[in-house]
Amino acid sequence: MLSQSSESVIRQPAFAKSWAARILSTTSFQMLSVAIAWQMYALTEDAFSLGLVGLAQFVPMLLLTLVVGQVADRFDRRKVVAICQLFEGIVAVLLVFGSHAGWLGREQILLAAAVIGACRAFEGPTMSALVPELVPKSLLPQASAWSASAGQTAQILGPSLGGLLFSLGATYVYATSAVALLCAGVLVFLIRMERVERKIEPLAMNSVFSGLVFVFRNKVILGTISLDLFAVLLGGATALLPIFTKDILHTGPWGLGLLRSAPAVGALLMSLVLAHYTLKRALGPILFGALGIFGAATILFALSTSLMLSLFALFVLGASDVISVVIRSTLVQLNTPNEMRGRVSAVNSLFVGTSNQLGEFESGTLAGFFGAVPATLIGGIGTIAVAGLWMYLFPSLRRLRTFKTD
Repeated sequence: MLSQSSESVIRQPAFAKSWAARILSTTSFQMLSVAIAWQMYALTEDAFSLGLVGLAQFVPMLLLTLVVGQVADRFDRRKVVAICQLFEGIVAVLLVFGSHAGWLGREQILLAAAVIGACRAFEGPTMSALVPELVPKSLLPQASAWSASAGQTAQILGPSLGGLLFSLGATYVYATSAVALLCAGVLVFLIRMERVERKIEPLAMNSVFSGLVFVFRNKVILGTISLDLFAVLLGGATALLPIFTKDILHTGPWGLGLLRSAPAVGALLMSLVLAHYTLKRALGPILFGALGIFGAATILFALSTSLMLSLFALFVLGASDVISVVIRSTLVQLNTPNEMRGRVSAVNSLFVGTSNQLGEFESGTLAGFFGAVPATLIGGIGTIAVAGLWMYLFPSLRRLRTFKTD
């Protein structure tokens, strides 16, 4: 049924500003990631230094998880997000000057990547915890879908725009990113909403770990977060795209670009569908069904020797993934008290970030031992197996029918 409330979500001024800010911020992050990686390799011609860039962005998220949750639950989330975006914009401005003046080297790039990673570690969970304060509970599923569409739009626009601007020079990428991040920060600062009272616990050891404790005590949240962790961990086909592009599909860099875009295009279109068509019934079966389709699409991609069939498989993979993402993110937000959302979102962010990084490592390791096709097949079959196992381990998640928005 077409949701009559989908347009009212994006028309709410507070949510609309946060949605636009998310697009600007995430697109800028994708552009910066492309530019920093290209510039690092151009300066060093060292694959290890290139790997350190990703590590520099990931380590802050790992180390700051417990701190991020406390900050998101104790301070004005709107200001936390805006300050993070402004700091990222300042880093981009420094990269402009460093590139133009010629003093930007390996160490400076790694430091910039680490600062950006730290800002993103705070920004992501805090923005997720902020969204339920911007819309009524009844509109949260649509808001989650619109938020997913913002992320997928950025994943499509960011790398391509970053690559295009980098052909003109690194300073163009950094300058554009700086302007977009500063605009995002201003948009978030301009958000006006009703003040929501939160019960602030005294800062103590049990408060620091309360996010983890809450997740492990709540079976629905534990099931959704852990399902995301293992599904992404096993379904890491995108990490092996360069191998499939060159050795199996026999295309060039243009083919790799198409393959990388296909999941994001599928996810974007599906997120727009979910923003207009509300998921109201049989949420548990839909969640596990989407994961089954995700695994089947991974298997189809592994067996494909046709570029068009591979693009179709990745398109379906991205579309099915966003269905489960929207359901899982909405469940986590609706089942978490407002005063705990920052800490729980930080734990969720850690699980998702870890699964992405370890998923690429798992796919690469298996591909090293067995080859790219068997590794991807194992991942697809493993995803389906995890979905079946989680249906048994978390019957409350399997039997879930509707979102509780009262």
